[in-house]
Amino acid sequence: MSFNKDIFTVDLMLGIPNQEDRSDWYSFLKPLLMDEESKKMFEMPAQYMFKDIPQTGKQDDFIKYTIDQMDKYSINKAMIGFDEDSMISQKVLKDHSDKFFFDLVVNPNDGMDEVRRIKRIHKNYGIKAVSTFPCGLCPPVPINDKKWYPIYATCVELDIPFFCCVGVPGPRIPMAPQKVELIDEVCWFFPELKFVMRHGAEPWTDLAVKLMLKYPNLYYSTSAFSPKHYPQAIVNYANTRGSEKIMYAGYFPMGLSLEKIFNELPKVKFKDEIWPKFLGGNAKKLFNL
Repeated sequence: MSFNKDIFTVDLMLGIPNQEDRSDWYSFLKPLLMDEESKKMFEMPAQYMFKDIPQTGKQDDFIKYTIDQMDKYSINKAMIGFDEDSMISQKVLKDHSDKFFFDLVVNPNDGMDEVRRIKRIHKNYGIKAVSTFPCGLCPPVPINDKKWYPIYATCVELDIPFFCCVGVPGPRIPMAPQKVELIDEVCWFFPELKFVMRHGAEPWTDLAVKLMLKYPNLYYSTSAFSPKHYPQAIVNYANTRGSEKIMYAGYFPMGLSLEKIFNELPKVKFKDEIWPKFLGGNAKKLFNL
């Protein structure tokens, strides 16, 4: 029995595989990888960090498989990446909008074409957020680079959050574009932008908390972190002044199994009253679900 069965739960980072081999998910990183071990990692470029990458096996219906996994752990809704050319995205949109909503991965190197794409996809498919991996772009684009400004302004205009990987990236690529200090300028210049940190913010979690105290429009999601490794600064902040700022996000099937996540979650030292906010209430409010 799931400990969260009576709590509205939203997973803010989940994927639906389209085949048993998911190595193509990371092909965009290949031009950036320099060391031989990373180049040869067939499952994921940060494989050294994840001991038990989930194996989905062969499935007749990967959407059904994913929903079954969600139901097993009482996940009511999940945000997944949208691909206009993907049959899975189109089928989910048509048949399973009660379980899923979409974010769109964006690249500021494409200039105004990317702005137009975001607006078109939002209008036609109702995406709820945009997301990015600044260090993983080719070329990489720092969080406060002016290339991002048209996209930040578009998110404000459309009233959708911006999800951004921050901190030292797992793959062996330079970290500079994701230094947490760069968020300061963005939240200052775009006070209406809902900016959500992804992937830990380490080793600058104390600074991440300081910036969340400073800016009401800055949030944190727990994606790609096993619950036993949630930074203590984040747990302490959620239990105090940050009760409405910290949100659950997993990493299934990219690096963590739902079984591992939900076995470890009850051991996180959140106060009782924080769990409904962390697991789904804050996301529900942020996205107007």
